[in-house]
Amino acid sequence: MNKPLRRIAIFCGLLVLALLIRDNYLQYVKADQLAADKDNLRVRIERYAHPRGDIIVDGNPITGSTEVKGRQFKYKRTYKDGAMWSPVTGYSSQAFDSSQLEKLDDGILSGNDDRLFFRNTLDMITGKPKQGGNVVTTLNAPAQKAAFDGLSKQGGKGAVVALEPSTGKILALASYPSYDPSAFAGDRDGDSKAWNTLKNSKAEPMLNRALRETYPPGSTFKVVTAAAALENGKYTSADEKTDSPLPWTMPGTTTQLKNEGNIPCKDADLRTALQYSCNTVFGKIGSDLGNDKMLAEAKKFGFDSEQFTPVRSNASVFSDHMNPSQTALSSIGQYNTAATPLQMAMVASAVANDGKLMKPYMVDKLQSPNVDTVEQTEPKELSRPLSSANAQILQDMMQTVVEKGTGTNAKIPGVTVGGKTGTAQHGVANSANPYAWFLSYAKLPDGSSPVAVAVVIEDESANRDDISGGGLAAPIAKDVMEAVIKSKK
Repeated sequence: MNKPLRRIAIFCGLLVLALLIRDNYLQYVKADQLAADKDNLRVRIERYAHPRGDIIVDGNPITGSTEVKGRQFKYKRTYKDGAMWSPVTGYSSQAFDSSQLEKLDDGILSGNDDRLFFRNTLDMITGKPKQGGNVVTTLNAPAQKAAFDGLSKQGGKGAVVALEPSTGKILALASYPSYDPSAFAGDRDGDSKAWNTLKNSKAEPMLNRALRETYPPGSTFKVVTAAAALENGKYTSADEKTDSPLPWTMPGTTTQLKNEGNIPCKDADLRTALQYSCNTVFGKIGSDLGNDKMLAEAKKFGFDSEQFTPVRSNASVFSDHMNPSQTALSSIGQYNTAATPLQMAMVASAVANDGKLMKPYMVDKLQSPNVDTVEQTEPKELSRPLSSANAQILQDMMQTVVEKGTGTNAKIPGVTVGGKTGTAQHGVANSANPYAWFLSYAKLPDGSSPVAVAVVIEDESANRDDISGGGLAAPIAKDVMEAVIKSKK
């Protein structure tokens, strides 16, 4: 070979080598980055070139896909009872990405998860169209309907969370006001108006209040304070008299902690104090125990930690470095204390489950397109906030609240119900309407506890004097518990 041809051959060889290096760099090093690039239209077109798998509740799909004519994206997402289920599903939009389960389990739903590689390869060989897998949830459809209908009927804003205490399964997760993800599942040209209306609404319908909103829990937090008193040996039974003077002045201040009305709180036993929701008793317990012990007990219930269900829930708050009077206020659910509805359902669940708190979760399993199980969620213990003996003492106290205290609206014939009401201060100097809370659990005659519930209502239009946990929130909790119990039969 003469010299010029040799140079041309070497040059061409270098060009081919450079092309191979570049090709491998793009396919293996930059592949994930390019695939995630919002401007990579080919990836998005492929994503919507076939129907997505479904999100399943009680064996039935609550999602679907429909073919779109004359568009780049062949299929778009549809939802059944979208507003009721959106706190669970999130949304999947051709124009506005996705959220919650639609986002977290997109690989399975779109059929692109690495665990579906062999299935996809077989389908490609046989010429079968690509399919997405399914996400099977732990949700209970009757409980979700009872929760959403209750919030809708009440109006205003609010949320409900129901758990299965023995496993941590989320049975209901409702938020109101809500939105229908179908309204903006298509492309930007057609659905921008619906998206912008929802995003700009003062009612914040796209806010998942069950997981992402923290509220002052008010007197429902007294369940945690009672648990701290029992666990730290300050009191050893429900009927032991407490050291609770009336009036009681908070340490380091000249401010007396007030009770709601003329109720029997002076040196009241724990049962009576919870029945009448005595601020003085539980404020003094928190102050006497001190910030460190109260914080330690709150953390055992899940406070100060984000929860992943797998959808992320905000961390609830119980503060550190508080003085005795601040600790007293925090121990009755005021000052800096704040909780998500999920968190307070976890409190009720741990008490109902004899002191064992299970990790909350909403995905039972992931399935391949041919419904083989790809991943199964196993129940997991999160912590032990109470001993079994102390949990049973607290159950007895909470049952008194429902039998003859502030929670009588949650009574269910033939079922043992324990609960705690709360009316939490809201606004500067408590100027706004308070939040109405109720947390509860149900126990069947065989001793099992199929459900624990937390409900919060924020109603800005209601008469302030009509707002109470027992009046607004307890009836919704009752309906949810009854729905779960009936579905088990």
